[in-house]
Amino acid sequence: MTDPGAYALLVGQTAAVEAIAAAARDAHRADGGVGVMTHAWLITGPPGSGRSNLAYAFAAALLSEPDQDDDRVRAQVDARTHPDLAVLASDRVTITIDEVRRLVTSSQYSPSVAHYRVMVIEDADRMTERTSNVLLKALEEPPERTVWILCAPSEADLLPTIRSRVRLVRLKVPEPSEVAGLLVQRDGVDPGLALRAAEEAQSHIGMAHRLATDEEARARRDDSIRLVLETDTVPKAVRGAQRLLDIAKADSAALTQEREDAERQTALASMGIEPGGAVPPQLRGVLRQLEEDQKRRATRGLRDGVDRVLVDLLSVYRDVLVAQLRAGLPPVNAVWSAEVAALGARTRPTATLKALEAIGDARRRLPANVPPLLALEAMLVSAVLARAA
Repeated sequence: MTDPGAYALLVGQTAAVEAIAAAARDAHRADGGVGVMTHAWLITGPPGSGRSNLAYAFAAALLSEPDQDDDRVRAQVDARTHPDLAVLASDRVTITIDEVRRLVTSSQYSPSVAHYRVMVIEDADRMTERTSNVLLKALEEPPERTVWILCAPSEADLLPTIRSRVRLVRLKVPEPSEVAGLLVQRDGVDPGLALRAAEEAQSHIGMAHRLATDEEARARRDDSIRLVLETDTVPKAVRGAQRLLDIAKADSAALTQEREDAERQTALASMGIEPGGAVPPQLRGVLRQLEEDQKRRATRGLRDGVDRVLVDLLSVYRDVLVAQLRAGLPPVNAVWSAEVAALGARTRPTATLKALEAIGDARRRLPANVPPLLALEAMLVSAVLARAA
């Protein structure tokens, strides 16, 4: 039940792991006493901290037999194929009310092979208020052996009524050295490259892995940083906004293309159609639905890609401000230290703060459906004008 391998991807989260492991032990107590286990949990933490990893490790522990390390169950949970596990993980901008209704209906079923039925919602913060209220009813009157595990960046992202019905487990931002150690041990990455990737990803485990193992991803990040450091006029800002959008599109496409191709091939194979073969008219609706789902996911993917670029730019101006204030903090972008110092020397801290504010404004505008290009143009123009002031 507390096999370290189940929590291997959770670096720097000792307190959270201990809390979840204690709950899993308590869930299988033979005496049925009241302990730390409850029917609904909320796991919060910054992106890349391991929220879903902890949720599925908890699910595997609940679905295993007491005091046994069940590799079979863990493999089923990893593949999302366990009969008593239901998962809602949406790549869309929002989770739909119909998706939550189907999950709530599924939560009423009794466990088929395990002692519990486990319901996981990976991005609970993507629910609207109306959708959240559908989930709320299920949390208020849960079946005896159903456990809900919600994941979100912060408890503030959920309705107060839902927060009041869940037990909270908070994840913290791990140290870059801890993330680097994971990359070295798990992926065989060179220690120097692993530490650089962990620092530039700001301890986001998934992004650190990508930067450490994908040279093109590192090149795209370097391009965006070089661009913002060299942008010092309004015309350059307007042209640079389009270039940043192109970088975000390329980054998003690299993440989704392989998945979309695999989804299409799987769909064709399930219909008995050979690669390159003609699709019968009566089956074309299936592919159209898949393509529509992929388009909706692409909208979310582009927004996430732009946001990743903006987070990188935040780290650059953060380094500039640290240099200007002589704060003595380690830089996020160590390989750009000379360029960062040069920008800090020819601008004032007030200009840097305005640039940071402009980037924050751009990140807030994206979820409000402001066109990404306009958001990027406004951000870069504001940063340039702040330098000149």
